[in-house]
Amino acid sequence: MVVEREQYGVVSGVRADVSQLHEHWMAVVFPRVQQTHSVVGRWRPDGALKQGAFYVWGLLGALALLVTYPFLLFGFATRFFVRRLDSTATRLGAVGVVGLTAVVWGALTAFVWVQSQFPTEAFTAVAAASVVAVVSAGLAALFTKVGGRATTVVLAYPAAMNALFLPPVVAALYSPTLAASVLTGSESFAVWLLDNVLVVGDVNAYLRSAFSLEGGAYVAMWFAIAVPVGWLLGLLVTLADVIRPKPGSKSTEA
Repeated sequence: MVVEREQYGVVSGVRADVSQLHEHWMAVVFPRVQQTHSVVGRWRPDGALKQGAFYVWGLLGALALLVTYPFLLFGFATRFFVRRLDSTATRLGAVGVVGLTAVVWGALTAFVWVQSQFPTEAFTAVAAASVVAVVSAGLAALFTKVGGRATTVVLAYPAAMNALFLPPVVAALYSPTLAASVLTGSESFAVWLLDNVLVVGDVNAYLRSAFSLEGGAYVAMWFAIAVPVGWLLGLLVTLADVIRPKPGSKSTEA
């Protein structure tokens, strides 16, 4: 019975989201659609031409929701983890966040130092990446607290991506075990970007001719990925806050 109630709650939430989003879509062209009369009911246009335009616009909205709503669901899931990280960061404070990040990535750096499979330059590279990650963690905590929603999305999310993932990416350059799980996925994403996004102006052809995806190019690629991915996650969380606002949501503070 508990499972059935939870499933019913999920279905009801999805239905409410879709209804609200579609209503906002319709209101872009037909503002009066948000007016509901206690006797007449929901507003509908008069005349065959207006009714035809009304239903065509509604169909376009339904198709748009079919494509975009999965991203909103991903935004809800991302918000769940972001709130956990934000709650932890709030309890620790900026100094605590920096200290915890330093301990975690310092341990990774020490691990690279004591493992014979890693060359000397691996220790230097991972140590440098760990320093960048620690600084990024401090910046992410700072941007989250001192700025509004725009500052959080534009600056804090990309900084957090580097704080969480840069040292493992650098370590994977020197470890076949890590490379199999980290770099393979990164390379597949880079190929997708080149073939689907950077085709404009033949940017992909220039990048392929000018750079080889190895060594430091992986680090540069990660920086290039971290910024738009951070922005995307921030925008999805913002959309989730707009559609399903919760107490303390940053969408209500910006």
